[in-house]
Order: sequence, then C-alpha cells, then structure tokens
Amino acid sequence: MSNYRRYFINKNPIFITMVTYNRNDILIENIELLRRAFKITKKYYNFEIIAICIMQNHIHMIISLDTQNELPQIIRTIKQNFTNLIPEKYYPINITESMKKRNEKGIWQRRYYDHIIRNENDLWKHIDYIHFNSIKHYNIAPKNWKNSSFENFVKKNFYDKNWCNYDNKNKILEMDLE
Repeated sequence: MSNYRRYFINKNPIFITMVTYNRNDILIENIELLRRAFKITKKYYNFEIIAICIMQNHIHMIISLDTQNELPQIIRTIKQNFTNLIPEKYYPINITESMKKRNEKGIWQRRYYDHIIRNENDLWKHIDYIHFNSIKHYNIAPKNWKNSSFENFVKKNFYDKNWCNYDNKNKILEMDLE
C-alpha cells in the first residue's frame, strides 16, 4: 500500500479533487444533501471555499483554511456527512471486503487529490480549470452550469459572463487533475 504524505504550507489555498466510488453519477441529483454536508462540516472546521465545481461524479474546489493540517479531517467529514445523508439506494451492492471492514458504504473513492497553490498564477490556472469543467465534461458553458462558483466570479468582475477560455491561455486543456 502506498504511503501518501501531505505537506502543509500555512495560509496557502489548496486545490482538491474528490471522486465518487466507481465514478457513480450521484452528486448532482443529491446536490442539496451535498450542500448540507458542507454546511455541517463548516460548523466544526473553519475553511472558506474560494472556487468550486460539482460535477456528476466528482468535485473540484479550492479552499483556504487557517489550520492546514485539518485538511484530511475536513475532507473526511464532508464525505462522511454526505454518506450519512444520502439514501441507501445509492449504496453499491458489490463493495469489497476491505471496504466492509472499514465500514465504508461505497459512496466515495477512498483517497482524494490535493495541490497546494503556490502563487497567483497557479491560483488562476486552477480557478480556470474548475470553471472550465462543465465544458470539458458536458460541453456546457460555465454561465449555464449552476453547480459552480462561476457566477460569483462574474459578479466580482473576475470573469466576463461569456468566458470559456477557449484560447486556453492557462493550458487547462492539458491539465489532468482527476
């Protein structure tokens, strides 16, 4: 088994990808439960969501937190809360013995991907990647994808409403963060 190490640099935002087990398409149809899971988690941990995009089977987000070594607990708590809220009909039938021993329900992949944002260029590259995801996966312009923070960025004049980054200025088409 791999020995994963997480390095924490205080005050730097963190890009995160969380994926459902076997990439099951369950997140959008249970979006209100997912939002509740985030709200419950925020009661216990102090973090801010800078940017987010929720797709059918995965989430990309950038968060900022005061105590960065709490990141694993935050991710675990979001996943646990969502798993506890979602109806059992979404639990897969064929989970592994290892999952049963760990009392996992088969809603999420065990691990997650994280990347510490190193500078402003890196931050905007990942924000663009997050908001481009609706085009990448569903060919839906960001302005028409309601499960992301894109509209907040438009309201704050960081993006034009018709932004799509087709010019690929940050080479987001070459990024593979899933």
